[in-house]
Amino acid sequence: MSIPASTYRLQLSPAQDFAAARGLVDYLESLGVGALYCSPILQSAPGSMHGYDVVDPTRANDQLGGESGRRDLVATLRAAGLGVLVDLVPNHMGVAVPEANPSWWSLLRDGPDSEYASWYDADLSQPLLIPVLGSPEDVSALELVDGELRYYEHRYPVAPGTGDGTPQEVHERQHYRLVHWRRGNAELTYRRFFDVSDLAAVRVDDPAVFDATHAEVLRWRAAGQLDGLRIDHPDGLSAPGAYLRRLRAALDSRGHAEREAWLLVEKILGPDETLPLSWPADGTTGYEALREIGGLFVDPRGEALVDAVTAEHTGVREGLSPTEHAARRLVTDEILVAEVRRIAALVPGDDDPEKVRDAVAELLCSFPVYRSYLPEGRASLDRAVDTAATARPELAGIVRTIHAGMLAEPDGALTRRIEQTSGMVTAKGVEDTTFYRWNRFVALNEVGGAPDRFGVAATEFHARAAARDAATPATMTTLSTHDTKRSEDVRARLAVLSELTAEWGAFLRTASARHPLPSPSLELLAWQSVLGAWPITEERLAGYLTKASKEAKLVTAHVDAVPEVDEAIAAWPGQVLGDPEAVAEIEAFVAAIGAHGRSNALGQKLLQLAGPGVPDVYQGTELFEYSLVDPDNRRPVDFDLRRRLLERLDGGWMPSLDGGDEADPDELAAVKLAVTSAALRLRRFRPELFTGYAPLPASGPAASHAVAFARGGPAGRERLVAVATRLPAGLGASGGWRDTVLPLPAAADDWTDVVTGRPVDGSAPALGALLDRFPVALLVRPA
Repeated sequence: MSIPASTYRLQLSPAQDFAAARGLVDYLESLGVGALYCSPILQSAPGSMHGYDVVDPTRANDQLGGESGRRDLVATLRAAGLGVLVDLVPNHMGVAVPEANPSWWSLLRDGPDSEYASWYDADLSQPLLIPVLGSPEDVSALELVDGELRYYEHRYPVAPGTGDGTPQEVHERQHYRLVHWRRGNAELTYRRFFDVSDLAAVRVDDPAVFDATHAEVLRWRAAGQLDGLRIDHPDGLSAPGAYLRRLRAALDSRGHAEREAWLLVEKILGPDETLPLSWPADGTTGYEALREIGGLFVDPRGEALVDAVTAEHTGVREGLSPTEHAARRLVTDEILVAEVRRIAALVPGDDDPEKVRDAVAELLCSFPVYRSYLPEGRASLDRAVDTAATARPELAGIVRTIHAGMLAEPDGALTRRIEQTSGMVTAKGVEDTTFYRWNRFVALNEVGGAPDRFGVAATEFHARAAARDAATPATMTTLSTHDTKRSEDVRARLAVLSELTAEWGAFLRTASARHPLPSPSLELLAWQSVLGAWPITEERLAGYLTKASKEAKLVTAHVDAVPEVDEAIAAWPGQVLGDPEAVAEIEAFVAAIGAHGRSNALGQKLLQLAGPGVPDVYQGTELFEYSLVDPDNRRPVDFDLRRRLLERLDGGWMPSLDGGDEADPDELAAVKLAVTSAALRLRRFRPELFTGYAPLPASGPAASHAVAFARGGPAGRERLVAVATRLPAGLGASGGWRDTVLPLPAAADDWTDVVTGRPVDGSAPALGALLDRFPVALLVRPA
């Protein structure tokens, strides 16, 4: 199987194209990376900065350098011994610029007679509604130009023989209707990617559509130019399991390659959920590992006081569950209305249509996970049915009718629509709404996270790591992605607040009184974000808070904006950063938690890189990197700095954390690079060390502050040990490591820390000495 030792995620765009990526290959090889993990590279919409709005799946993106640029990049990677993993988007295509998408243009022009009529999940028995008009009356702005309908800069085709008359008359003869943008949520006649009308769902469950939309990437695979695929948003597909089985067969068919492809899915699992056994995937993109590793550095003893601080600030005590349910109902009742109506029309019986829609919505809001996959995952469906029926007894009969229909026809239209839509409701209601509303401790408000589980115990961490090694050793692990709400280092710094809860509460009281915001919930989020991402510019902070407030939909929103609220939020960063006293207090607090945050950041990085699974490094995070949600986390990376620091490390320089926040910025940055490069290089060149898994307990008064594991050999004879410091503020307050030691496997005394290059003193080294330079160590002994 073509599984690399590690991956490096690179966000490609016109500003960072194939040629730019090619220029980074030597750096990635030196860093120790095993494969380049590319964002989508098929032809995307004009000016796309992310590639998820593919308009033509039959060719490489010419905005990135086209086919020749792609081939050159692959050739350079191959020459360096690096693999290639590509992000693939099978669920939807971009339709914002119809003339850029040949299949959509044909569908609009020819309707049911289009050769692409089977491509899109659309109701072609009626005109396709295109929600683009600024007002219902704006149809008067239509023009006929060169045989096309024009609405300002937007172009639309005209069906043959229908072009005579006024623009409005011609418009009425088309297979589509341009309508006010507000009609999209309730009346749209094609399925979207969540609530994004510019992304239309594709029916890859149809074998012919699958073949047409996958031919190009399969050609790359056959030519030996592709090692694996990361499948975006499988929950949006009507039958993810069937799709993955078809894809696996196509990737590994004779003539494509001698080795199996590496196949990953961007599947968000619940804390106790696993991938369906029938899916022939090697694993996920790693959000479950992110929760487990990051949670290890959150002190569970701080939960009660954090709750108290939150309740004091907001004036209410509201649990996560009711907040989630309210947010999900907002999605079903206002955003995904068309999808709910479509499902309700499939429910048998003669109940009142409004009541049926209410029952459908309640069921969609009751799933404990993103979706079920009948017949697998029936327990999740049963639980959702029981939850909905208990919460709304007046709807129980309809809910159970739906349940019976789904069980009777697990491949039927009712089942497929509910399964597809429940994932949309969860993603929009939880990730994109609740995680901006329920802000008691935002280090936990992460994709794949469980904010109501305050931290992860060491026993849970070890159990899940051992299970990953045994069941899914080829799964990806991650700490930061293009979709995370905040970077790994922001979360690591904020985790310190779980140890310094009283100090956090005092800071919040003073800061929020001096510079209030229109919502107490937003204040909680804002001040945690300021501390976590500091130093931050006014522009970055204003952009983040504008997005966060609109996603929360409490005092303003994307659709129904409140101008005076938006203005107050936009002005707030300038007011805070322009207040010398406020800035001084922020800097003082960040200084108090900064060293502990760096300890957490290095700890979680090492545990990810050395632990089971294939670790991914998101672009730039080999250095400390304090970014917030996109687009903040997609800013350009200073690779020249990273090259220079890596060259200095390779020249024998060993940076230090001793100077704290006052130290040379290069020195602080290089510490994380030293840890990252040491682990990546070891994984690439000594893969035999990264098998098996055994917890390694420390012994002594501060044993609970060390988390360690051993790998690379039979029990008791392992040849690799990773150790990290946990809860560093508490460690310092209790007197440090004192007499705490780490007994090493096989009582061997020939271990070396590959991060610092120092030999280890004895078979049970004192942790105070082992971790006196860095709060982590990666130990190796010869065979």
